[in-house]
Amino acid sequence: MVSQITRGIKISVLTSFEGTYFKNYKIHFAFTYHVSIENQSKDSVQLNSRHWEIYDALNNTETVDGEGVIGKKPVIKPGENYTYSSGCLLSSPIGAMKGHFNMVNFTTTRSFKVEIPAFKLSAPFAIN
Repeated sequence: MVSQITRGIKISVLTSFEGTYFKNYKIHFAFTYHVSIENQSKDSVQLNSRHWEIYDALNNTETVDGEGVIGKKPVIKPGENYTYSSGCLLSSPIGAMKGHFNMVNFTTTRSFKVEIPAFKLSAPFAIN
């Protein structure tokens, strides 16, 4: 698990390899990632959008931007934790992801970015 704190918001990510499958005559490697967002600040915050950069060992890069996470824009009060799971497909058994969440502080009404630490995606059979 990797973790990082930005402006009192702690992001932790745990990954797992789900398997391979063929689609359009090509093999794909499926991964899930579990994200925990812990509000260690004194203010309530809301996650409004996300930005992901997804890399694989074949030099493919995909950028994903979107509102909220898994269709939600959670409000996280001080001391609370919000968790969700999602996934991605890679063209190789090894890759990585990083990004940020765009949030708003309800006390100051200011928007800010919370960094998502870079994390590895790797199929167990590909690791030496």
